[in-house]
Amino acid sequence: MAAGGPTVADGPTVADGPRAPRWSWTLGLFRSELTITFRRWRTLALLAVLAAVPILVGIAVKIETSDGSTIGGGGAGGGGEGGPAFIAQITNNGLFLVFTALAATLPFFLPMAIGVIAGDAVAGEASAGTLRYLLVAPAGRTRLLLVKYATTLTFCLVATLVVATSALATGALLFPLGDVTTISGTRMGFGEGLLRALLIALVVAVSLIGVAALGLFVSTLTSSGIAAMATTVGLLITVQILDQIPQLHGLHPYFFSHYWLSFADLMREPVYWDDIIKNLQMQGLYAAVFGSAAWARFGAKDIMA
Repeated sequence: MAAGGPTVADGPTVADGPRAPRWSWTLGLFRSELTITFRRWRTLALLAVLAAVPILVGIAVKIETSDGSTIGGGGAGGGGEGGPAFIAQITNNGLFLVFTALAATLPFFLPMAIGVIAGDAVAGEASAGTLRYLLVAPAGRTRLLLVKYATTLTFCLVATLVVATSALATGALLFPLGDVTTISGTRMGFGEGLLRALLIALVVAVSLIGVAALGLFVSTLTSSGIAAMATTVGLLITVQILDQIPQLHGLHPYFFSHYWLSFADLMREPVYWDDIIKNLQMQGLYAAVFGSAAWARFGAKDIMA
């Protein structure tokens, strides 16, 4: 009789049934995280401030040169410092406003914005009481942390492109566009110059992955989003101050901000890659160290109900 009736073995099992599409679920979580992040008024305000910086720089240069004078402090041979090397060329070619704006925002505005987003990634969820609900879903702490970091990296790219796009539009409206003179004195067509500008924007975005990992680590240390954001921004300012103290020159190459302005070497002909590679290696190192620290801390974090 038992042989003819249904048994437990005849029903679907976990092994035989369809498994949940983990990567599909992860992409869904990533899309949700992106939507939440970029719909926040804080995020929109940060992007608006970043977009305003090139506009203000362009207007200031236009007013300064309205009487036919030129901007001092650099020129085409201004060396590796991004701002001074490019700002004198803006009146001749509006494309240089892209390079100048990135050099102006990279030391403070861009990393500050990244610090706010990264610092709030985990701590903001904890303070709002939503972190424990996220962990109930089949994401796991590691996957959730990776999604938070991927969202922060996406913001790095978007923020950098906002600066570059705003600068390009402002430069095209206020100044002529044309062939580009490199800081080595050679000339290239506008199309190639535009590609160099895009490459520079990508390098600047990658230069911020160390800051993103640092902010994410700080975010796992506290349940206060405001405290995490303030601590991350404070660390950014402290590192930049230390990077300017001559007595600490032996430590300078190990600060994540030390090679940030090396992107200017992409406007040399030929391109000088040494400092750019050092910058990318340093960002990778910071991402690995603080990313691992964030993973270790978040894995052991006691999530309060």
